[in-house]
Order: sequence, then structure tokens, then C-alpha cells
Amino acid sequence: MKRIEMKLLTVICLFALIFQNVDAQEIDPLRFKTDGTFKIAQFTDVHWSENSENCEATSRTIKMVLENEQPDLVILTGDIVTDVPAKQGWLTFTKTIIDAGVPWAVTLGNHDAEPGISREEIFDLLETLPNFIGEKGPELTGCGNYTLPILSSKGNKTRALVYCFDSNSYSTYKKISNYDWVHFDQINWYRNESQKANMENNGAPLPALAFLHIPLPEYDDVIGDETIVGVQDEGVASAKINSGLFASMLEMRDVMGVFAGHDHDNNYIGINKDIALAFGQVTGSDAYGKLERGSRIIQLTEGDFSFDTWIRTADGITDKYNYPAGLLHDDPTVTYHEAVNTNTLIQGVAYRYFEGDFGSVNDLSSAEYLEAGTIKNFTLEKARKEDYFAFEYNAYLKIDKKGVYRFFTYSDDGSQLFIDEELVVDNDGSHSASRKDGSIALEAGYHKIKLLYFESYMGEEVKVGISGISIRETLIPNSMLFIEK
Repeated sequence: MKRIEMKLLTVICLFALIFQNVDAQEIDPLRFKTDGTFKIAQFTDVHWSENSENCEATSRTIKMVLENEQPDLVILTGDIVTDVPAKQGWLTFTKTIIDAGVPWAVTLGNHDAEPGISREEIFDLLETLPNFIGEKGPELTGCGNYTLPILSSKGNKTRALVYCFDSNSYSTYKKISNYDWVHFDQINWYRNESQKANMENNGAPLPALAFLHIPLPEYDDVIGDETIVGVQDEGVASAKINSGLFASMLEMRDVMGVFAGHDHDNNYIGINKDIALAFGQVTGSDAYGKLERGSRIIQLTEGDFSFDTWIRTADGITDKYNYPAGLLHDDPTVTYHEAVNTNTLIQGVAYRYFEGDFGSVNDLSSAEYLEAGTIKNFTLEKARKEDYFAFEYNAYLKIDKKGVYRFFTYSDDGSQLFIDEELVVDNDGSHSASRKDGSIALEAGYHKIKLLYFESYMGEEVKVGISGISIRETLIPNSMLFIEK
């Protein structure tokens, strides 16, 4: 009897030691690799059912992604274990990720708390599992609002941030919306976290990504835009109310992209007002939807306000995309404009000034200019009157990295932008202030840039902007514009 009791005591002590080691595990901080990259694998809408015959197929999908991509972080964006027994389901499902030894985090979906387990209980369980780096977060609406810092490849300075939001489940205000949203206290928490990070970064925003389950209503706005890449086979099942999260992200200037799940037949990405809005790739074989099961991959580069992303399935990689260029990345069908040979250059823009009642920039071809000279940028400072005038601007645009670049003009009235004599932005005609965009692939070096602009009546304005490889959308700075000496 004593021998049995001793054996039982030994087993109990062994289990206690195991759980003590799990609780006390030391997880290395997230860090850019020595090559300056950091890769995230997003798995979403697994819909794991412990007794389903499809569990093996779902595990194969996850294992395939992990083996091919070797991510530095896995983020699960909701609707992961959606059937009883929930606790056992979480333990079985996460084994593939745990065995891979990769850090992982979770944002919960609307179905995760349905199979007899609360959101808090889910996190209580997850926090005991190896390599889990998520947390319940502060006492806010929902459970699982937290920030993950990514440190520099050398040293311990934070170089990027990942925000995880609980988008909650179902609205209690059915007249407003069926699905819930990110609430004001969560948004205030995000703003405080962002401000704190800015202060620690000498007042400059840190490149950041945001993950949640239910998409924002602003996902609707990118449908049909030329920046969109991927599949859009169902409507955006967001809350039918604007909580202000997107506006706060625009104000804080740190979030480059938002990554959601929820809509299984959508995997598109597009740019809305300087923020990429993307769906993940549905992962679970028990989830509805026609898309191939897989993962969205996001790769950051240390020091850049940009990222590359693509879809990984068993068939390979599709839909490679660059932010902020807003187009397919490394598309072999793209023809790049070669840089031009130039003489000695100095910073500046050459201009010619016209006056007259113009209805199109094409009218300038037959008009005589009244003045010519040089200025620092595309400005109206040399205009002699408020209405009925026009400018032709010419310069060389300095491009540091080969890539696809997006340009815009915002003008009242008409404008056209040419790069290497190719029309890139057509914003011509008499109209109030409006924006038009266009893109072009450029080799590194100098490229001819020409802007035609006319002002008819009231509201004179012209702005020219650029975004592309490592350049977040900005007005073209003086430092990129040159003329021959």
C-alpha cells in the first residue's frame, strides 16, 4: 500500500513539475532576424471540431504552412475551436503549432465562446501552453487586447508593433448591427499605447500591424479600387456602425495594415486612405467557403514603413503584394522604366507660367507662357492671379529602389502627371478639388517627371504625392526633385 502511495505521490509531483515549468517558461522576445526580416503567419477561421474527420486535413494545412514559411510568429484571428469539448479541442488543435516551436498569439472570434467556454477561460487555458505570447490584456471590453513589440535584430529597441484587438462577438443593439465591434475603451487603450510608443521612438510613429476577427466597415470602401488584389466573393460582414477605430489609426499614423478573418470567401487586400485592409486565408477544413485552405503571410523589414504579404496554400504562393505600393509585388509581367542619363543636377523644379481661360491641360500646347524659372517643388507660389492661370512643371525624380510606385495628384482644377513621358495620373478637366491615382514601375535612378496644371475659377490647389517601396504615402519632397545645372 505504501509503495502504491509513493508511486502516486511521484506521479503527482511529476505533473506539478511539468505545469510549473510551463508556467515559468521563458519565451524569447519577438525580434527581427539578422537579415532584417520578420515573418508572420495568420491562420483564421479554423472551426475546429474535436470529433470531426476533417481535423487531420486542417492540421496538415497548418503544418504545410509552418514548414514552408518558417514564420517568426503565428497569429490566430478567431473562430478557432467552435465545438465541444472546447478545452480538449484547443489542446489538440494547438499541438501542431506548439510542436513547431514558434511563438503564437490569438485574437478571438464571434464563435469561440459558444461551445461552453468563456473568453476569459480560453485565455486562462492558453496561458498555460508553451510559446503562447498573447494575454488577456487590461480590463477592457472583450478579452485579449494587447500589444506585441518586435525588437531590433541587434539590441533591445522596439522597431515595430503588433496590436491585437478583441472584436467581440454579437451586438446587444440589434437595431444597429448583428455583429459587435471594437468599443471606445479599447480604442482609447490603443491610442494610449500608440502615444507611448511614439514617445519612446523620439516622437515618430513605429511601423505597426493590427489583427482582429470581425472586419471593419471600411473594408467595403476598397472593393473595386485598383489597389485591390485577391478574391472578393461575399459581402463584408462587419458591424454596421463606425466605432472610430479606423479614424484613430489614421490619426496615430502607425498602423500600416489591418488583418481580419470572419468572411471565408474573401481573401483580398486593398489600401484605404493609406491603410491596407486585408482578409486572411480561411484555414479550417470544417469552415464554409470555396477558397483553398491556407494562410496569409506578412513579412516586415526592419527600419521600413512597409511590408510584403502573400497567400500560402498547398498549391504554392499567390497574390504577392507590397504595401505601400499597393500592387502585386515582383510581378514578372511588369516592365520597368529605365533610368535616364543626366548631367550635373541640382535640387529644384523648372516651371512655365500661363494665363488664360483653360478647360483642359491640353490647351497649354497652343498657349504662350508669360514667365519661366525654377522653384523648389510643385507649388503655386509664382501665380500672378487667383483664377485663370496654368503651369507646366518639369524635373527629374530620384528613385532609390527599383519597384512599382503609386502617384496621385490632388488638384482644383485639372492636372496630369507624366513619368518618362508616360501619362500616369489623369486628373484633367474643370472640377473642384479631387484626387486621382496611377502607378508605374521604375528602375532605381533618375526619371523625367512633368506636371501640367490649370486653374479655372475659385479654389486653386495642386498637390503631388508618391508611395512605393519603403515610401509611405507622402507629398513628393524637395529632396527627390532635380533639374540640370
